[in-house]
Amino acid sequence: MIFEDRVDAGRRLAKALEEYRGRDLVILGVPRGGVVVADEVARALNAPLDIVVARKIPAPGNPELAIGAVAADGSDMIDPMARHYPGVTPEYLERAKAEQIAEIQRRLQAYRGGRPAPDIAGKTVIVVDDGIATGSTVMASLRSLRNRGAAELILAVPVGPPSSIERLRAEADRVVVLETPEPFFAVGEWYQRFDQVTDEEVVEILRRAGAPAR
Repeated sequence: MIFEDRVDAGRRLAKALEEYRGRDLVILGVPRGGVVVADEVARALNAPLDIVVARKIPAPGNPELAIGAVAADGSDMIDPMARHYPGVTPEYLERAKAEQIAEIQRRLQAYRGGRPAPDIAGKTVIVVDDGIATGSTVMASLRSLRNRGAAELILAVPVGPPSSIERLRAEADRVVVLETPEPFFAVGEWYQRFDQVTDEEVVEILRRAGAPAR
């Protein structure tokens, strides 16, 4: 299956999630591209839309190499092999996590425009992204949402590699994925159009979703 774009992927994903319509539900998109997909899911299920943000933890001196990920509340996923990288100490991890948490808070404030985070305690929460690669940031996000009291935690994505999807099943109550191709090289190869989503687009989607007419 090749998706036309994120809107098409979101509409197809919404059909696979139809059974959740009418529940006490919150849809959380992963910025930036996942918010476009999540917006379509939220519209179809008539559910509120918000975001969940996690950040990769870079290796010392190599910002392109991720050794884990962290969410806003400090929930993390650390690569078991991370301790073997030069310079990775408990002190380094705490400092790196603090830096990423500060950036997460800045992004949440910018995206939400001052609106508070939704109360998810006791609710069904569906986390939506435009695809999964390694899944490290999504894993940290799921752990964070579990700590915030989500009653049921669903991960919903159009596409992802079987190995990453399997690891994430241990973190969510259910994983809904439309395609698990193998071999898997990149999320974008499964889209006809996979344009960069801007921060401004995310802000506008969330502003529109939070309007009283929603």
